[in-house]
Amino acid sequence: MTDNAAELKAVASDAKAWPFAEARDLVKRLDGMNHDGEVLFETGYGPSGLPHIGTFGEVVRTSMVRHAFEVMTGAATRLVCFSDDMDGLRKVPDNVPNGEGLKADLGLPLTSVRDPFGTHPSFGAHNNARLQAFLDSFGFDYEFVSSTDCYRSGRFDDGLRSVLVNYDAIMDIMLPTLGEERRATYSPFFPVCPDSGRVLQAKVIATHPDRDAITYLHPDTNAEIETGITGGACKLQWKADWAMRWFVLGVDYEMAGKDLIDSVRQSSKITRAMGGTPPIGISYELFLDSAGEKISKSKGNGLSIEEWLSYGSPESLSLFMYAQPRRAKRMHFDVIPKTVDEYYQHRGKAASQTPAELLENPAWHIHAGTPPSDNLPVSYTLLLNLASVCLAETPDIVWNYVSDYAPGVSPETHPELDRMIGYAVTYYQDRVRPHKIYRRPDDEEAGHIAALVEAIGALPADADAEAIQSAIYAIGKAAGYENLRAWFQCLYEVLLGQSEGPRMGSFFALYGREQSIALMTGALAGELAGELAKDGDAA
Repeated sequence: MTDNAAELKAVASDAKAWPFAEARDLVKRLDGMNHDGEVLFETGYGPSGLPHIGTFGEVVRTSMVRHAFEVMTGAATRLVCFSDDMDGLRKVPDNVPNGEGLKADLGLPLTSVRDPFGTHPSFGAHNNARLQAFLDSFGFDYEFVSSTDCYRSGRFDDGLRSVLVNYDAIMDIMLPTLGEERRATYSPFFPVCPDSGRVLQAKVIATHPDRDAITYLHPDTNAEIETGITGGACKLQWKADWAMRWFVLGVDYEMAGKDLIDSVRQSSKITRAMGGTPPIGISYELFLDSAGEKISKSKGNGLSIEEWLSYGSPESLSLFMYAQPRRAKRMHFDVIPKTVDEYYQHRGKAASQTPAELLENPAWHIHAGTPPSDNLPVSYTLLLNLASVCLAETPDIVWNYVSDYAPGVSPETHPELDRMIGYAVTYYQDRVRPHKIYRRPDDEEAGHIAALVEAIGALPADADAEAIQSAIYAIGKAAGYENLRAWFQCLYEVLLGQSEGPRMGSFFALYGREQSIALMTGALAGELAGELAKDGDAA
């Protein structure tokens, strides 16, 4: 163990960051089991759809807990990303090509459904490949495991036998949680029809543990059919399947959304009935849209991972997932700039922090213990507002101002800044430009802005952002604003065409003093609001 690793391990037991709190709970669980061998972390994926932002959140958060646990204990670990690809296709997704052709495959395991994209042997294989490419693009360390492979290879056979032996106990767990109609036909087992290959929701009328078999009523013919349960002849229902997976694979840690709390509870009971110990894991809150409503894929009211990554870095998305996982959070476009800037603030602190401080730094968790220690010379928010004011069509327009503000800084010397400028221009074009509304200042406000023009013009040539900010404050106070927030909002709405904005001293310094004076002079002449009106008339 290196000196640094030893230092981190020494302070990890007292770290307050939530991944360490989870790691400590996992240590307690393992101590009570006399656990030996690798510690297994798991995340689950339903491949009836493509990987999405929730998939990313679950894998990145689990990876953070895994790393915290490794630092704390030095134990060997694995992360399994499990695809429940033997589930029967219940409905044709709306977002696939050739959807009509899939209707004939309803009820088939996803790995037996034809691939509507025509690139893989099955729909399940296509989505599994997309999942792995998705995870690989973020550099996750994981092992992919297919439900179909586990069932058909016999890997799950002993687990299936355990479910059969404990059938009555499992029914006692599940039946009280079901409605009357569902109770009448419920069984943990879904037989796979030997003729059609479909996963059947069939009533089981007898169990035969002595020969690893069940008897069920075929839902179409009502015929009594005996079938084996091993080798892929049966698939378990969701909660029993989850429990059996934990039991067979020996899963120690798996987190799940708050909407699955009841499923976790029932599956844990089933695992115990089988003689196993269920994993522990955090129940994380779900995301909300801009109106505070729960994000729903069917409603389409959420923010996709592709949209986030059009406007912000993967690291910023990781920070969003890191922060307060037990708290429901708005996930909308307007959180991206703030989150990007927060990420760089955390990253910039890392080089000077003690080991104890590092373990509380989100950047340490995002980068698995090795965060870059540099920072951006210009914040993302400032870049975004600069792109907005100079109507940037391409990054080089923003670079013209940045190079004047910070001599010697270029795309070659600061590729990270170049990346952020690219994001800022795209965000401006897509999310800001269509919604900009400049307003004319009233007579009183125009007088205050004119005074600001004079004050900034009188500053020394080498005045920095702080000196400019002080001048802005002084004008606001002299103008009699009881709350300077109203003064800054006036500047945002008149000069930037938006209700919120950056620290204006920093913005004016970046934009350039002469250009800033010209901007204010143009606003006083009605040019900004006038140009907007012309654009609106043209449209």
